[in-house]
Amino acid sequence: MAIEGGGGRRPPLAIAALLFNAFAWGVSWWPFRELGERGLHALWATAIVYVIGVGVITAIQPRAWARLLRAPALWWLLLAAGLTNATFNWGIAIGDVVRVVLLFYLMPVWAVLLARWLLAEPLTAGSLARLALALVGAAVVLWPAAAPGAEQAGYALPLPASLAEWLGLAGGFAFALTNVLLRREAAEPEMARALAMFVGGALVAGVLAASLGAAGRIPWPGPPAPWLAGVALLALWFLGSNLALQYGAARVPAHVTAVVMVSEVLFAGASAVALGASAVTPALALGAVLIVTASLLAARG
Repeated sequence: MAIEGGGGRRPPLAIAALLFNAFAWGVSWWPFRELGERGLHALWATAIVYVIGVGVITAIQPRAWARLLRAPALWWLLLAAGLTNATFNWGIAIGDVVRVVLLFYLMPVWAVLLARWLLAEPLTAGSLARLALALVGAAVVLWPAAAPGAEQAGYALPLPASLAEWLGLAGGFAFALTNVLLRREAAEPEMARALAMFVGGALVAGVLAASLGAAGRIPWPGPPAPWLAGVALLALWFLGSNLALQYGAARVPAHVTAVVMVSEVLFAGASAVALGASAVTPALALGAVLIVTASLLAARG
């Protein structure tokens, strides 16, 4: 889910490829939930999907392993990308899809802080304004009255009211960190960075799944017959979306890629509402406008 890109023209096919990537992630909540109903928790599904991805990258560019093992800086990218995928996929599989995706897209908040810390980028009036706009949007989304049942549960502050919302928030932080690290390690070979991200997706999700399974918090995978074909198709779906991202991001400026990727919120919201996995309230809509606006301004800025 990381955003990369360069300059140049903006051919329609490249924009279409980026839209497909955003669509693939925006509707990914549905296959993860379907796999869960067939006996495969989202964490296990994530681990298997990324193991398949690691196998494909290894077959295409086996030398990427040597670079990954010799570059400790890429191990931080591995961890950040792994946390991004594990938390996001888990969150959208168990929670209100729109709320989880919106909390995930609080990236302008984390990006400003992380870029200041890791890249020594200055805090400008524009970046602080985007940070404030995103925080106000998050407060509107998380305000107790905007979340059914949160007020009765004793929440008096605009804080996540469920595990899924905490996962969305954590996933957004990890995604922002992933993109900052991609910028910092731009000199590393592309396949080595891609391998780090796929290994992270497999390793972090796998370790979490095994730990929670051993503690009895999530189920171990059931018989493979009901879910094997589904997880194989999901792996192909994500591989295709990643190829689309690589194609599109290499042919349009980075800020255009970031703007197009925000359409994931629209795809997730429309699909979730249509299939009954989320409900849009006035407060949620207002918060969405503020958060998406902050993300768009960050992309353009």
